[in-house]
This record gives sequence, structure tokens and C-alpha cells, in this order.
Amino acid sequence: MSTSPSRPRSASDYDDPEIVPDPSLPPTSLTPEQEAEESRWTWPRIVLWVAIALLGGVAWTMLAIVRGETVNAIWFVFAAVCTYLIGYRFYSKVIERYITRPDDRRATPAEVRSDGKDYVPTDRRVLYGHHFAAIAGAGPLVGPVLAAQMGYLPGTIWIIVGVVLAGAVQDYTVLFFSMRRGGRTIGQMARQELGKIGGTAAIIASLLIMLIIVAILALVVVNALGESPWGVFSVSMTIPIALFMGVYLRYLRPGKVTEVSIIGFVLLMAAIIGGGWVASTEWGYALFHLDKTTIAWGIIIYGFIAAILPVWLLLAPRDYLSTFMKIGVIVMLALAIVVVRPEITVPAVTVFGETGLGPVFAGPLFPFLFVTIACGALSGFHALISSGTTPKLVEKEKQTRFIGYGGMLMESFVAIMALVAALSIDQGIYFAMNSPAALTGGTVEGAVAFVNSLGLTGVHLTPEMLTSTAEAVGEESIVSRTGGAPTLALGLAHIMQQALGGQALMAFWYHFAIMFEALFILTAVDAGTRVARFMLQDSIGAWIPKFRDVSWRPGVWICTAIMVAGWGYILILGVTDPLGGINTFFPLFGIANQLLAAIALSVVMAIVAKRGPKYVKWLWIIALPMVFTAVVTITASMYKIFSPVPQIGYWANNAKYRAAKAAGDGSLGTPEVVDAVIRNTAVQGTLSIIFVTLAIVVILVAIVVTVQAIRHGGGENTEDPAVASRRYAPAGFIATKDERELEKEWEPILAEERAATARRGH
Repeated sequence: MSTSPSRPRSASDYDDPEIVPDPSLPPTSLTPEQEAEESRWTWPRIVLWVAIALLGGVAWTMLAIVRGETVNAIWFVFAAVCTYLIGYRFYSKVIERYITRPDDRRATPAEVRSDGKDYVPTDRRVLYGHHFAAIAGAGPLVGPVLAAQMGYLPGTIWIIVGVVLAGAVQDYTVLFFSMRRGGRTIGQMARQELGKIGGTAAIIASLLIMLIIVAILALVVVNALGESPWGVFSVSMTIPIALFMGVYLRYLRPGKVTEVSIIGFVLLMAAIIGGGWVASTEWGYALFHLDKTTIAWGIIIYGFIAAILPVWLLLAPRDYLSTFMKIGVIVMLALAIVVVRPEITVPAVTVFGETGLGPVFAGPLFPFLFVTIACGALSGFHALISSGTTPKLVEKEKQTRFIGYGGMLMESFVAIMALVAALSIDQGIYFAMNSPAALTGGTVEGAVAFVNSLGLTGVHLTPEMLTSTAEAVGEESIVSRTGGAPTLALGLAHIMQQALGGQALMAFWYHFAIMFEALFILTAVDAGTRVARFMLQDSIGAWIPKFRDVSWRPGVWICTAIMVAGWGYILILGVTDPLGGINTFFPLFGIANQLLAAIALSVVMAIVAKRGPKYVKWLWIIALPMVFTAVVTITASMYKIFSPVPQIGYWANNAKYRAAKAAGDGSLGTPEVVDAVIRNTAVQGTLSIIFVTLAIVVILVAIVVTVQAIRHGGGENTEDPAVASRRYAPAGFIATKDERELEKEWEPILAEERAATARRGH
């Protein structure tokens, strides 16, 4: 061990702890000389990176400067991919070298505390799939689609640049520092680093924000699967497939990741294709054609069960399984865009980007574009996953860059593809689909009249356009299909049918996309519920220590039930909201999500400052996104709390409906509708006040702690004592030559370990 736990450890203990490896085992990490050789610059590498930089520069020039009346969608793909590659190769390496400084000689919590349930050393590729699936929920699909009403350029810049400088930085650093602290949640780390006041505020904020986040994730699933038997069947079948994969990898063929991946992929494709056949049968339609309320209750029950099962049995294999589909579909869509090269006619900045009074969501471009896009660029929810399930599964420290930073880049790419898909369809159809029924009346005629009344240049919607589009995708109506998911599905189908299959496959691609989105989002619901349970167990454990024992089943069940009841209540409110649950609840989701990101970055900032003077000059890498996010979210909160415009302010809207109720004015809807709006806006307004107050407290305390640490040359080292590792695994997705050689030395040892685990029944 590095230091004695009997004395407080100082900042100097962070660097080069004493780690004595077992001499009977092969090396647990590459030598510095081997790593230097692998990263050595050669002429082919120099030429490759110059080419990537030039292509990225041309793409950004076409999007931001040269743009004419239309812009070709391929430039979105090139700008995104080139920026991601440069960010991962260079910026994340700076963070690794100067801030996190991982050491593969050191054992991770998954190795030290391995229990077969929550702490399990997991293959980096499987864990990347689990982590990506868990973080990539509704945000990267819904937010960019909603933000498309403001034009293509602001959203594109924030999604691509924001993720490199903010979102991926948060995910990577939170994952690493949580791993170094035994997999503690962001709330636990806040309490340890910021003291009683800041820590308590962070824990309460995290718990409450988690409720709204999981509820909105589930709400998008409900909207996507509502009355869609094809989608309900296919998504349901992923559960038994994942259970089979978990058992297969655990007991039948331990370690055979590629083998089980192929089997899972084949079964998933069978579930998708079979869903179309089942939905076309009389019995299948009757069994799987469910209303939104029924699906909501099904998701609530699923969330409870998924959160109490061992992580290896359902959560990790299911997320890994769905990652096949997620990444596969997004890459397929990107290739289709390159082939089809659709022209985007939406302006760089629309009139709603200038006025802030669009029908999809209301509020000025700054700050509401940033909180609406949410997960696609920066997400506080990711901090909960990065400090929840994932750090308990990491096999080697250096894998955290690939999983944390790399996983977030892939999510940003999903967001860009969602934005392009939304921009590619006719603007009139876009607004007909995303405007709530309160504005369109829910009818074709009402939608046509409303959209044409907006006075948008080049937009002239006709009833035939809506009816023929609905018929082409096999739906009765596409009017007021809010939530982003149907719009993304239509955009994806519109692009894919041009590249593959033609108009005849339009309905297939549409329902395929609906199912893809539901699968995408549902994985975040089960991971989020598990993390919420961890957080609540730890909080109650402050008074009743037994609850901190994650193996104590009554505590697990009680805490899971409490958290599921909390987000389930908000979910039911959203499903029954007369103004469209997404339209009214998503701004609160976005603000809460980004407030949590500001809290997470504040905690990381304090941790880095405590590491000592060598780290302080790199503190700007954390402080810059933290300050920007704090300004954006606090400003947005002030708008939602104090704005006198009913479309923007929760309390202004509440007052409007209360006045109508008192006056007996029925123009805003039936008494039930008015009561529902009054109740929902009161809930949203109250939560907004609580969220922003708690976030401000945490941020201020973190700033004070950071300044004190800088003045004193560091602070107490709260990391777990270093323990020598007794295993090895490569750092990235593809192992280098030296990593493969070292892997061969370890294979017999790790194979015996897996066999022993299977025999124990872990």
C-alpha cells in the first residue's frame, strides 16, 4: 500500500505512491519506454493528422462562413468526426498527462472489492458499451431535434465544440476521480471534498435532479412506444436476450466476448424483424398495442426490477447489446448522409432563434439553446453514471480515457446525426410534428392552419403533405408527435430510404428508428435507477449505517422502491400533461441536467486544486466549462422562475391558468386540463427554485475550497490507498502491439480467474 490510512494524507501523496508488484506475476502495465515508442511521431502519422485537420477546417468553413441558401449535410459529418478525432488524440491526452495521471500498476475498485454484483472487473469493450448505453439517453436524440427550430449553426457549434471542451472533460474526470475513491457517487465525493454544507446541498440536488432526469428519459420512451406494437415487442425482447447473454458470458463461455456479441446481434436483428411480423398479426396487435399510461407503468416496474438484479445479469449485457444497434445505426446514418448528400434548407439562425418565442419551446437562444440540447454536449446525468455503476466496473485505470472521454464523443455524434435528421425534413412538417396539440388541435387541418400562420419563409404546408407522409411511414397521423423521437425517426427514414430500399421501405425505416430510439433511452432508465439507489442508500446510511451495505437486500429494495416511486410520479404527470409532457417538462430537464453538470465540475475543480501546485496551472480545463455552465443554467433558471411571459415562465403560466379558472374562462381548456396545468407548473416552478438554490450553494462552496487549496499548496488526499494490481488489460478499444504481447502473458492467469469465479457461482 502507498500510505498508512491512520494519518491524513496530503497532496504530495498523489504522486508516485509506493506500489510493490507481485514478482511472480507478469508486469501489470507497459513501461514508459514502450508507451513513448507507441506514441512516437512518424511521417505517415503527421500526414494523416494534417489531412484530418484540413478536412475539418474546410467543413467548418462551409458551415459557418461560406453557407448559401442551402448547405450540404456531409459537412456536418466531416466537421464532427474531424473535431472529435483531434479532441480525443490531443486534448484528452493533455488531461490524462497533466490532471488525471492514471497508473496501471494500481488496482481499481473492481479488482480490490470484486463481489460479483456491483464491483466486477469488466472487459473494456463491454464496459464502453454499457457506459455509452447508460449515458446516451433521451438528450442526444430529443434535445437537438427540439433545438432545430433555432437554426442549424448554433446547435452544431455547441454540440461539437461543447463536447470536446466540456462534456467529455466532465465524464472523463468524474469517472477517474470516482474510481480512485472506490466508486463513490458525485454526492459522496462532494460531501468529502466540500464539507457538510456543500456536500449536503450536492446530495439533495443530485437526488432530486435524478428524479426529473429519469422521468423525462422514461417519458420519451413512452411517447416513442405509445400504440406501437412493433416497437413494444422488439424492445421487450431485448430483456430476455440480455439475460441470456449475461448467463452465457458468466457461466457457459466465460470471457468469450466476441462470440456472445455475434449471438446477441443476431438475436437482436431477429427481434427487430420479428416485431414487424408480430405487429401485423391480430393477436400481436392486440397484445402489444398499448396506450401510454400502460407503457408508463410497465417502465416503472421494469426500472425497479432492473435496479435490484446483479449488474452482470441484465444491466451490462443489455447495454452492451443495445450499443450494437445504437452505434451501428448512427454510423449507418452518417454513411447514408455522405452517399445521399441531402441539402439543408433551414437557415443558420431562424426567426425563432432571434425572438425566442418558437412553438416547439420558448426562450431566447442564450441560454435556452444550451439547456435544450442538454446531453448532446454536456450532461450532469453522465456524472451520476460516471460516479455510479461504471467506476465499479473499470478493469484498469488507463481505460477511463477511452470509456469516459471516448464514450461522450460518440454521444455527441449521435446528437449531430439527430440534428441533421431533423433538419433534413420539410420545415412545415417539422413544426406540425413538434408543436403541441394545444396549438395544432391535433388535426391535419389545425396543423396546416397553425404552421402557415407562423409566416416562415419558404414554408407552405398542405394537408396532402401531412397525410401522405403519415401514410408513407405507416402511421395514422404525424401531427403533434412531440418528444423529438418521431421527428428523428422520420428524418432517418427519409435519408435511409434514399440510400437503401427506396420509398417502399419508408415505413420499415421509420418503425426501425422508433424502436432504436426506445431501446437507446430505456438503457439509461435502468442505469439511472441503479445509480439513484446507490445515492439514496448512502444518504440514509448517514443515520442508519446498515443501508450503506449494498449487499443488504432489504436496503436495496427499499431505496430502489423510493426512487422509482419518485420518478414514476413525475412520469405519470408528464404522460397526462395536457400541454404535451415533453414541451413543458423538457426545459426543466435540461436546466436540472446542466445544473448537475455545474455541480459535478465544481467538485472536480476542488479535487484537482487539492492535488497540489503541479495541477493548479491546468485547473482552467475544469474551471472554464464549469463557469460557462453555471452562467447558462442560472440564467435559464431565472427566466423560468421570474419571466412574466407565460410561454417561458412557469409561475407566469401558473398565474394565467389560475386566473382563467377563477374567472370561469373555458378558452384554455376543460376544468380538468386547467387543473392539470396549474398542478404541473407549480411542481416545475418549485423544483426550479430548489434546483438553482442548491446548485449555487455547491458552486460557491467549491470556489471557496478551491481558493483555499491553491493558497495552501494543496489539500487532504481522499483517494483510497494504492494497492498493487494483479491483472492486466489494454487501455483502448484496439490493443497496440506491445499491449497484445503483454496480454498473451496474462491470458492463462485471467482464464483461471474466470473459471474460479464461475465455479464459485459469483
